[in-house]
Amino acid sequence: MSALLTDEDGWDLPRPYCVAVRPRPEHIDGLNHTNNAVYVQWCEQVAWAHSQALGLDLCDYQAQDRAMAIAAADYQYLLPSGEGEALVLATWLTGSDGRLSMERRFQLRRESDGATLMRGRWQLVCIAISSGKPRRMPERFLALYGAAVVEAPPSPEGR
Repeated sequence: MSALLTDEDGWDLPRPYCVAVRPRPEHIDGLNHTNNAVYVQWCEQVAWAHSQALGLDLCDYQAQDRAMAIAAADYQYLLPSGEGEALVLATWLTGSDGRLSMERRFQLRRESDGATLMRGRWQLVCIAISSGKPRRMPERFLALYGAAVVEAPPSPEGR
């Protein structure tokens, strides 16, 4: 997975953080397309890559005893992908209440024709790693994540 610079044409929102992905043989399921669980794994990977690019990694989380944990996830699988297809996965932080929660969205597109294959959305909550209980986001989280938030219209159900 490598970060890409991309124009904003065809993306749901401005300023996408993008990575290139390509289904490997082990990603293909009995229906002869990329297993949906692989898309979920890619979303986790691109979210971490984006967080690291913003300046927050696992060491920062551990040092502050805080983490952004997925409270709810929603994925809309629109089209299949096959082995070896060049794909681009984008992510955005699209909302924050400035205290406990954030939203992250995803869009997976096929490079050859720009078709959107999947959209996803996570509701994130800040927790204390030591207890797993919700806790306010540290100032560093608010500053770095807050600066990356992209204004987005309310997400209709399933989008």
